[in-house]
Amino acid sequence: MGRDIAIDTPVGSIGAWRADPEGAPLGALVVVQEIFGVNAHVRSVADGFAAKGYIAIAPAVFDPAERNVELGYDDAGMQRGIALRAEVGTDRAIAIVGAAARLLQGEGHRVGVVGYCWGGTLAFLANTRFGLPAVAYYGGRVVDFLDEPLRAPMLFHFGSEDSGIPPEAIAKIERAYPQAAVHVYPGAGHAFNRDIDPGHYHADSAALALRRTLDFFAQSLE
Repeated sequence: MGRDIAIDTPVGSIGAWRADPEGAPLGALVVVQEIFGVNAHVRSVADGFAAKGYIAIAPAVFDPAERNVELGYDDAGMQRGIALRAEVGTDRAIAIVGAAARLLQGEGHRVGVVGYCWGGTLAFLANTRFGLPAVAYYGGRVVDFLDEPLRAPMLFHFGSEDSGIPPEAIAKIERAYPQAAVHVYPGAGHAFNRDIDPGHYHADSAALALRRTLDFFAQSLE
């Protein structure tokens, strides 16, 4: 369903995975990776949104530092992903997300952003900085940017058992953005949507979060 493309961005040409629906699109989404690159899981997430009727582009946010990154979920992959995240930095990463959104807007589509982990924080910043409707899955670093006001509809997903995002952090986000929808999934930990990782995947929570995400975009991109 998907294919590799290139995107012109303020930080140079970067790769991306693009998936298109079979019929007329309901809208378009920028799908923002975790710290493991645009790997098989991220491509499958983009393909899944295309199957639901949305054009989906997953930009390779690590490309300014290293091209074609696809990391595993072991300790080595985690440490490499953390290093690449630091090397790319927030400003370059969000510039790439913005370029992907502008590409889709240039085609005449209404655009939203959905991101996971680090990508969840970048999706949130696409809302505050570009005014795009956004869904953030377990974006722990959102708490570092609570001084930035929302400029579009916003939806947050968190797992109740996520040791990296404690209840007090979620409470700060709720207080800062009372207009946003915040859902906490009992029994789910970090990366509960990662269906190829049995150690993190929480099927019931992932299914409910997806339904809420699709409902959110159906309303915010109409």
